[in-house]
Amino acid sequence: MTLSFFTNKITTIRDKIQQMLPIPAINESSTTVALESSVGTQLCLDCFSPIDLSEFTSVVASLKSVTCLLDPIPTRLLKGTLPLMNSSLLDLVNLSLVSGYVPQAFKTAVIKPLLKKPSLDPGVLANYRPISNLPFISKILEKAVAKQLSDHLHRNELFEDFQSGFRTNHSTETALLKVTNDLLLASDNGLVSILVLLDLSAAFNTIDHKLLLQRLEHVTGIRETALKWFQSYLSDRFQFVHVQDEPSTRTKVSYGVPQGSVLGLILFTLYMLPLGYVIRKHSINYHCYADDTQLYLSIKPVNTNQLTRLQACLTDIKAWMTSNFLLLNRENRSHYIWAKKSQK
Repeated sequence: MTLSFFTNKITTIRDKIQQMLPIPAINESSTTVALESSVGTQLCLDCFSPIDLSEFTSVVASLKSVTCLLDPIPTRLLKGTLPLMNSSLLDLVNLSLVSGYVPQAFKTAVIKPLLKKPSLDPGVLANYRPISNLPFISKILEKAVAKQLSDHLHRNELFEDFQSGFRTNHSTETALLKVTNDLLLASDNGLVSILVLLDLSAAFNTIDHKLLLQRLEHVTGIRETALKWFQSYLSDRFQFVHVQDEPSTRTKVSYGVPQGSVLGLILFTLYMLPLGYVIRKHSINYHCYADDTQLYLSIKPVNTNQLTRLQACLTDIKAWMTSNFLLLNRENRSHYIWAKKSQK
């Protein structure tokens, strides 16, 4: 019943988005073409390279010693006996990298519901957050892929400049400093700023796999065996809930990035790459952290006609979100903050 609740929540959101199509939308193809144009001058990632024993050992050591219900032995024991089995595990990881195939055993997640707050009623399923756990060996493979993927993205400067989520030296703190600094500078120059906060509903769980794979290929230049690996990684994934030592039946996961995974977070940011292009077309300032987006426009108090730019931008954002199976959260309404000229 718990698993049905979590699954039905995502299905309901997807159905709701489906009902919103078609809507007056931006030209999605033109957005894709604009982003694709930069890939032609970049190096493509056609395949993943096998890793050596030193890198394998480093990857294992960097991962937290968290044991999944599906792990054959406790993670701490595996790390302690790694010298006895590292050769066979390394061969397994490298075989996946060079073949473009992810073993089925790596694609099943155990979900443990966790109360969002201790004060909430445990009898209400909506008060729980599904915490997903994957086998430890799958995280070793993902970590190896994430390293090569990140190197490719950095080498070709494919990261969104104003996305602070899941990146080294970027955090909620740096995102807050950037936005606050921009607003204060505008205020010092006698401008009025309007800040719009956008939030998405279960964004990580509604992502469309077909669109994600298209984005990986046409926007980030991932091709051939490397793309085949991601196709295998996203397909035929399953999950089940485990509560009070009782497992539920397993259900197929058809949407979203894998929760509790190493790659899920970076794949989400790549899925969101076209959003920056949509916003920049309207010359609106913005900053993102994961699925949260801040839009802000600074204008002279007499230039209220400039608000039409912000309204047009919001219309295009909603259209792009809908066409990409992302739903703006209406319960968390956008807030408007007026930053007035500071007193001197």
